[in-house]
Amino acid sequence: MGAAETAGEAAPSEATGAYYTTPQVSQIDDVEADDLLDDLAVIRGKSNYDCVLPGEHDTPVNRAPCARQQGFDCSIRHRCPYFSDRAIASGNRFAAMTLAYFMRTAGSEVFRKRDVVVIDEAHGLAEWAEMYATIEISPERVPVWDDVGVPDVAADADPEEDALDRTARFVEALRDVAIRAKDELVGRELDREEVARRDRLQELIGELGWFLEDYRDLQSPTSWVVDQPGGEGTAIEIKPLDPARYLRHTVWDRGNRFALLSATILSKEAFCRGVGLDPADVALVDVEHTFPLANRPLYDVTQGSMTYEHRDETVPKIARLIVRLMAEHPDEKGLVHAHSYDIAERLTERLGEFGVAARVRRHDKRNRDAELEAWKASPDPEVFVSVKMEEALDLKGDLCRWQVVCKAPYRNTNDSRVARRLADGQWAWYHRTALRTVIQACGRVVRAPDDYGATYLADDSLLDLFDRAAADTPSWFRDQIDAMTTPSPPAFDPDAALAGIDASPSATAGSARRNDRRSGGAEDRGATRSSRGNADSGADGGDATADGATGGDESVRTRSERDAERRENHPLSDVWGDG
Repeated sequence: MGAAETAGEAAPSEATGAYYTTPQVSQIDDVEADDLLDDLAVIRGKSNYDCVLPGEHDTPVNRAPCARQQGFDCSIRHRCPYFSDRAIASGNRFAAMTLAYFMRTAGSEVFRKRDVVVIDEAHGLAEWAEMYATIEISPERVPVWDDVGVPDVAADADPEEDALDRTARFVEALRDVAIRAKDELVGRELDREEVARRDRLQELIGELGWFLEDYRDLQSPTSWVVDQPGGEGTAIEIKPLDPARYLRHTVWDRGNRFALLSATILSKEAFCRGVGLDPADVALVDVEHTFPLANRPLYDVTQGSMTYEHRDETVPKIARLIVRLMAEHPDEKGLVHAHSYDIAERLTERLGEFGVAARVRRHDKRNRDAELEAWKASPDPEVFVSVKMEEALDLKGDLCRWQVVCKAPYRNTNDSRVARRLADGQWAWYHRTALRTVIQACGRVVRAPDDYGATYLADDSLLDLFDRAAADTPSWFRDQIDAMTTPSPPAFDPDAALAGIDASPSATAGSARRNDRRSGGAEDRGATRSSRGNADSGADGGDATADGATGGDESVRTRSERDAERRENHPLSDVWGDG
């Protein structure tokens, strides 16, 4: 960014200055908090700012009077936090924003083309573009849903049409209805709900128009797929494959030179193909890894397959493994990559049955950021059961010293884009994207050459993935795989798992454990041997519910649940609210 042309160096018509952008909101937060980057002016979306007009202090700027009333003349616009930050960022040599905001401002007169664009975490650029360009037609996203009849786009297609052609005809009709509904809201004062309706209609009209334009362009490199599993009258998703044209407009036309940063651009050719770049115009700068191998160990503690058909058998084993690892790390924070909310819920429930929930924190889709910050701020060695936190999470030092990867992060084959690629034989892409996520996950707990952290692999499919994606594996990560060992953590003992905090397992859980010991203590024998050639036959097996379901006992309540109850019962909870 420092090499970007300045106004004094460039001709008046030439682009100057630089943008920094990243898909991750957390990284924008890091930029804003970093004293070394205080020359980057950060701008966020309107919904992140509150109006400063009297009586509107709880109103986000995107619902403020200036958005509700046509021609509203705000007397204190110069004090508006959003427009103030926008003016500063647009005039500053360096501006920082999320990739979503960057893409939404394509074509803006405020944020015009600059000389240099830096994109952090660029490895997922194609997937982010596909997500942003996906059009969801559903009751929640279409304000005029009740005014249109939604066809079964597959069954109602004419003989010369396919589902995509039928979808395009419906989209054209839907756009006309949306335009009429939006026009009815123009020229009068609106309340907050009407502002939201108008803005969504405008957004929808733009999305549908973009799809129709691309669909009709026979030269477009973008392929579209359509999902409508419910048939007539149900939601439709229109998804692009390799949306190079979308990226051209929203990203590549926004700068003269680009720096794309990532530790996991595993194949230059595949990356360029996915984002619409000519490999001849791209240089791959491969920087040597500087973190000692001994500081970033991988451990094979595989417990079985985590494919859907085997999950019921394997999840209890992984939960028992986590208890043993808690005993191995009694005074250190841990992170569990659960991969999905279903797996996270199952693991948390089992850990509660084992009586160790007092050390466990988890999140849902609504409180994700709040629970993450609470975990990071806690002085106790809590274990955080997380979903989709494999990337852009800086857990340096004692913030986290160990983590468990519970499932090979393959893309969902029920997704029409994934199914289409696999039908086209793109298995290398399928394995490469999963490997990329694993490498990203391994990097969460080791952030500097003098930092250290252990990563435990619990799913058999991870070992298979390493074999299948060997050609795309960076040499520094191959070193980690080759150095992988099978450890021997302590025996299953919830008392030992809670040794680092002021808590103890419930009596029922302890009784169940004593029964286990009397019956032979199978959990103490070879539980961490690789399931290759072992399949955990008796080694940590059995139904984990036998280890003591404690019902409403305190031991099954996680840190998250206890925190929520404390907030609810606080004498000022009616003022603060829950959360």
